[in-house]
Amino acid sequence: MKTILLKINRNRPESKKIEVAAKAIRAGKLVVFPTETVYGIGANAFDSEACRRIYKVKNRNVDNPLIIHVSSIEMAEKIAYIPEMYRNVIKRLWPAPITFILKSKKILSEVAVAKLDTIAVRMPAHKVALRLINKAGVPIAAPSANVSTMPSATKAEHALQYFRDKVDVIIDSGPAQNGIESTIIDLRRFALVRAGAFSVEEIAKHFGRMPKITPEALGNKNAKIAISPGTKYKHYAPETPLLLYSGALSRLPYVIMAATEKSKRRFAFVGSVEMCDKIRNKLSARQNKNVRFIALGNRRNLREIAHNLFDRLIFLDSTKVSFAIVESFPQRGVGLAIMNRLRKASGHRYFSDAGQLEAYLKLI
Repeated sequence: MKTILLKINRNRPESKKIEVAAKAIRAGKLVVFPTETVYGIGANAFDSEACRRIYKVKNRNVDNPLIIHVSSIEMAEKIAYIPEMYRNVIKRLWPAPITFILKSKKILSEVAVAKLDTIAVRMPAHKVALRLINKAGVPIAAPSANVSTMPSATKAEHALQYFRDKVDVIIDSGPAQNGIESTIIDLRRFALVRAGAFSVEEIAKHFGRMPKITPEALGNKNAKIAISPGTKYKHYAPETPLLLYSGALSRLPYVIMAATEKSKRRFAFVGSVEMCDKIRNKLSARQNKNVRFIALGNRRNLREIAHNLFDRLIFLDSTKVSFAIVESFPQRGVGLAIMNRLRKASGHRYFSDAGQLEAYLKLI
């Protein structure tokens, strides 16, 4: 199979190109397409064989359901029950980077929803995605475009890296706006099950109350049953081992200094522009040669950090370092989602001082 690459204008999607991708969806093929969060790998949500191909090319566990993308609330109501008390709020919110867990009407492929009686539904805020769903005329089942456990694709070139000649079509509409996946709310218990691009503060503003925040949403534990993506299995991790610093930021430059002495291996520091500069200025010329600095953005702009996170983690693997130390960020706004991703990407390997770091370095 040779993958077709379609460059489509994000603001003025070309109808003929959209039709090529929509025809592929209707024919049971796989299409990687952009959303405002990350790129998704999509198939007709009614087509079990096409959905099985998603699991196969992603190497994804079959009990991990796919998010179903719709282009209207009417399309959503054909496949799921929307509680009347929430319908008007959802109608005002969508399209947006927020997914809702709803009771399923059980008309979609069981493969797409992992045989659950619930369904994760969202309406992406991206013109190309909405036009594709409209043209295809069916809901599109689409997890993030990545090989399972690895960072999600936020650019078409990431998807090509993962899926060249394994999917039928890849749409290139430039970098994803948010850079991290949608927020997932279980409306049955009004609980946050995955932190994402839509903050809990925004949810409270629209719904009039704060959702219950589950341990899975924080990235502190894995769910026993995956009712949505990002809750049960390892996610977002590059091949390079990550160690997440959880101590006082003022001590971080000194911990990095200690790391250059304890380990003769070359490693990376992934963090804010400000912390990269502070550490670089603290290290000697010899120590600096041992560290590759990968800046995520300005620490005061968590949206910028989120936008760059997966792109930088994918880049990290190309640097061929032995391991990476990652800075922690405030858990406000989109920072909650950033820390969810970093906890899961690190495999819950946290350290707060040079002694704990040294213990980890003996294991990796």
